[in-house]
Amino acid sequence: MGRIVIAGAGYGGVMAGKKFENSHTPFVMINKHSYHQFITWLHEAAGGRNHVDDYKVELTDIFTRHGTMIVKDEVTGIDRQENKLLTIRGSYPYDYALIALGSAPEFFGIPGLSEYSMQLRSLETARQIRTRIEREFARFKDHKEKSKLRIVVGGAGLTGIEFVGELLEWLPKLCAKLDISSSSFEVITIEATDSILPALMPSLQKTARDILEQKGAKIMTSTKIERVEEGRVYLGSGEVIEAGTIVWTGGVRANTVLSQAGLTCDRRGRAQVNDYLQSIDDERLFIIGDCASLIQSGKPLPPTAQMATQMGQLAAKNILALLTNESMQKFHPKMLGTLASLGSGQGVGTFGRFKTSGTTAGLAKDLTKVKYLYQLGGLRMVTHIRKPLLKQTAWQV
Repeated sequence: MGRIVIAGAGYGGVMAGKKFENSHTPFVMINKHSYHQFITWLHEAAGGRNHVDDYKVELTDIFTRHGTMIVKDEVTGIDRQENKLLTIRGSYPYDYALIALGSAPEFFGIPGLSEYSMQLRSLETARQIRTRIEREFARFKDHKEKSKLRIVVGGAGLTGIEFVGELLEWLPKLCAKLDISSSSFEVITIEATDSILPALMPSLQKTARDILEQKGAKIMTSTKIERVEEGRVYLGSGEVIEAGTIVWTGGVRANTVLSQAGLTCDRRGRAQVNDYLQSIDDERLFIIGDCASLIQSGKPLPPTAQMATQMGQLAAKNILALLTNESMQKFHPKMLGTLASLGSGQGVGTFGRFKTSGTTAGLAKDLTKVKYLYQLGGLRMVTHIRKPLLKQTAWQV
């Protein structure tokens, strides 16, 4: 039996691991944390919906079979000559490695953006953002600086818009708790392109914008951020916005481990893979999710959780095929739709071939939570381990 090592326990890595466990195949999983975090739901954690720690699950609650080895460590490199993954604490030999290391923020060379903005990309950053907002609002009571009640969100993709939706639901409650007028806070979204939620059709983009603006959001499209300083965002128009909290959600690039390993990468640092999800430079490396660049229909597949989960399942299946001298399968993604929540119980998006908005979209979004939790650990995961995530949905159990 060949040595299999999975680097990363994000959506793709976890789905690959489940595939190996279900086939009783031993593997090593290396992850920076002892837990899997629900990255696509972190807007809820940062936006005050549930306890932040509800948005993770220990890897030992997901992987329970003998032969699975979970290693808390950080992958720092790939030695392709020796077939080893290098980590902070050592190295791990492999016959096949599955690289699922996720992404890092893309700042597009905007001066000061990385230094003076917060990024919603992990459990800890969600905690930091939430704490920062609570602190700034509390300080307003003492200093009466209007900017402390102003939040700027850079980027109007899925993460940014869903975060704004959560803020508009949470901040009135926070104001009431602190005895601040709920009309005092401001939430401003800044987007360089001319629309929000680019993955959705224009009619749904308009619906989402209308809903958020009716709730009080200010959405500035076709507006470029020129630079950022502490508490200040400078726009291309010359306008300067002072804000107590600045959050950047405007783009990602792949983990630098890929380019440092000498793999052929695209301009966002994603390693180019073939239809079987192998690196075009090294057939022993399977690369998935935000780390992979696979061109289909003339453009790369989007770096979404649904792509990562599907890639993880197929990459694991293809590794198993190689170990048993069977034929691998090409990756044919199933586009299941895109759903954006706009606060609890409300959203917009596509579900299969159907367009949906309002409470129906919100219910559909919540249903995807139930589905994913069930994939992770069956009814045990849904009804016990991560039950708190469903307490404010129509799918309470």
